[in-house]
Amino acid sequence: MSDVVTLSITGHVALITLNRPEQLNTYTAAMGEQWNAAYAACEANDDVRVIVVTGAGRAFCAGADMSGGASTFDKQDDMAFSSCPVTPAWRLKKPVIAAVNGHAIGIGFGLALQCDFRVVAEEAKYGLVQVRRGVLADCGSHWLLPRLVGVEKAMQLLVMARTLKGNEVMAMGLASACVPSAQVLDEALRMAHELATHCAPAVAAMTKQLIWRSLDQSLQQALATETAVLHHTMGQHDAMEGGLAFVEKRLPQWQGSVSHDWPGVLSSD
Repeated sequence: MSDVVTLSITGHVALITLNRPEQLNTYTAAMGEQWNAAYAACEANDDVRVIVVTGAGRAFCAGADMSGGASTFDKQDDMAFSSCPVTPAWRLKKPVIAAVNGHAIGIGFGLALQCDFRVVAEEAKYGLVQVRRGVLADCGSHWLLPRLVGVEKAMQLLVMARTLKGNEVMAMGLASACVPSAQVLDEALRMAHELATHCAPAVAAMTKQLIWRSLDQSLQQALATETAVLHHTMGQHDAMEGGLAFVEKRLPQWQGSVSHDWPGVLSSD
C-alpha cells in the first residue's frame, strides 16, 4: 500500500504531508492510520520539537473521500467507531502547526482546528459543512469551537455550516496568519523554526499542555498546576541557559526534552 501520509524531519521540525493530491487529500481510513502513526513517531523522537502538517498539491484536505457516494456515511454498528479518528493534536505534547495550504472542508477543517496554530491560504475555502450533507460534524468540533471562538461563531460554523475564505478564518481568530497559498508552508515552517530555536522545547510542550488542560479546569486548579510546573522548571539547565544566552546575545543551546524532563503533575490525562 502506498503512503498516503509522509513524514520528514529537518533539524528539529517534523513535516507531515497528506499525500493524495489527485484526490485533493480527501480523508480515508488509511490516511487516518498513517496520520496517527506519524504523530506517534514525532512524539517518541526527542529531536522533534515542532510538528507541521500540510497537504500535497492544491488542497489541505477537502473532506471525506465520498467516492462511495450514498454509502459514504452508512450506519456504523460498531460503537468503537469514533468521531475523532486521528489523535487530537491538542493531546500531543509538542506544538503542532497546520499549514492549511488549500481547501480544508469537513473533517479536513476539523483536524486542522485541533492543531495549536494554523496558517491559512487567502484564496482557499474552509468549512465544517457536514450538516449540509446530513450528518454531524466530527473531530470534537462541538467541544472545541465554543472554547476557541464563542458560542455564536461556533453556531455559524457548525449549525449554519458556513464556508469561509482564509481572511474570514483569520478574522474569527482561528489562524495565526493568512497568506497566499504558495506562501503557506514557508510561513508555517518559519514559525516552526522560530519556536524550535528560541523556545525551550520541554517548557514549550509543558506550556501547550497547561493551556489546553485549563479549558476544563477551575482557576484554582489551573493555578495549582501552573505553580507545580513552574517549580519543576526552575533551577534546571534550560532555565539558566535561557537567561545566559540572552545576556550573551547568542542562540540558546537547549538540553531539556519531553521524554526526560516531563513533570509528574502533567503525566495523567
